[in-house]
Amino acid sequence: MLGKWSKKDQNDMQFKSLIPATAAGGGLSASSMYKVNRGPAVSQAIDQGLLWAVLALLFLGLVMVYSATVALPDSNKYAEYQTTHFLVRHAVSIAVAFVAAFCVFQIPMKTWQELAPLVFLCCIALLILVLIPGIGKEVNGARRWLSLYVLNIQPSELMKVCAIIYAADYTVRKQAYMQRFGKVLFPMFMAMFLVGMLLLLEPDMGAFIVIVTVVFGILFLGGINARVFFGVLFALSAAFALLIAFSDYRRARLLAYLDPWEGDNALNKAYQLSHSLIAFGRGEVLGVGLGGSVEKLHYLPEAHTDFLLAVIGEELGFVGVTVVILLFMYIVKRCFAIGTQAIALERTFSGLVAKGVGIWIGVQCFINMGVNLGVLPTKGLTLPLMSYGGSAILVTCVAMALVLRIDHENRTMMRGGTT
Repeated sequence: MLGKWSKKDQNDMQFKSLIPATAAGGGLSASSMYKVNRGPAVSQAIDQGLLWAVLALLFLGLVMVYSATVALPDSNKYAEYQTTHFLVRHAVSIAVAFVAAFCVFQIPMKTWQELAPLVFLCCIALLILVLIPGIGKEVNGARRWLSLYVLNIQPSELMKVCAIIYAADYTVRKQAYMQRFGKVLFPMFMAMFLVGMLLLLEPDMGAFIVIVTVVFGILFLGGINARVFFGVLFALSAAFALLIAFSDYRRARLLAYLDPWEGDNALNKAYQLSHSLIAFGRGEVLGVGLGGSVEKLHYLPEAHTDFLLAVIGEELGFVGVTVVILLFMYIVKRCFAIGTQAIALERTFSGLVAKGVGIWIGVQCFINMGVNLGVLPTKGLTLPLMSYGGSAILVTCVAMALVLRIDHENRTMMRGGTT
């Protein structure tokens, strides 16, 4: 009787056996999320919803960056720039990011797993290189960029995706020792200590917070001992508190955030925050209209980078901000669903990478939006996929390409293929 089974029946049975009832999460069955059609169309091999959400944020970010920078040439600092200077550079960054994302999508996840330690070490080398005078480019007192003439590369942004890949591979390799501090947490703690020292020398504390959160989030998802994990989390929190307490600059920013409307704060350390809140207040429900922002007219510094959400709030109102939040929520949800599906298919490394990207996007969005809304102290973190910045756009698109590659391999396996 076994000999009478057709190949189609065998494939169907194999497909059904690979899908746990709750693998997809969010109340959706895996069969409704993953198409099983055997046609050659590329659209059937990737998560179209995730792709369109990413493209929507990129396009909206391009429009809002242009709106936020169109008046900058009126100031002395940007007097020699054209009104389309930032628009063109941002569009070029997106084009470069698309090419890089396409190339990354072609590389199997098993290759990334094999290269994970090397990729991490290379990124640490770049963090060291950027601190060398004459090599690293200094802007506004921070040495964070390596100039490639056409594009400035920010190693701290590259470290975000490299740390995710390395932490996922590390968790898989140390799976048998996840309950032992000396075998798992201590080596990773020392690696993060090294990364942290290099980032604080730039300085870039915001990137350090995001990287540490993502790495230890991956370890937590990998099954690390909860008691030890929360002990280390408490120690890290204490370390961050000490960094703030012994830094006059960081302490002043924290105190200003607690009372942004106090006279001296509003004119100094809380200047950006106070004008960001004014922008949201002017936007109300529907906004003042695209291009109608007043705060971007040299009142709100860095409106096209860290405070782009404030311009969105002023011009598109509560509705516009809500749409942006929902798009990011959808992206994070899909990253976790794709990661869950990969783990259900016994592809733990891929699953942890997808969930790590979800944690990264979620944490950085939360911090950026919290800063813009006055919920968190001012911190130099951009809004992923939207804010002006070549390195940030490039790295985030590469991370999204990794997630789409993981989803593609999930679908391939469920159709009976190999990755």
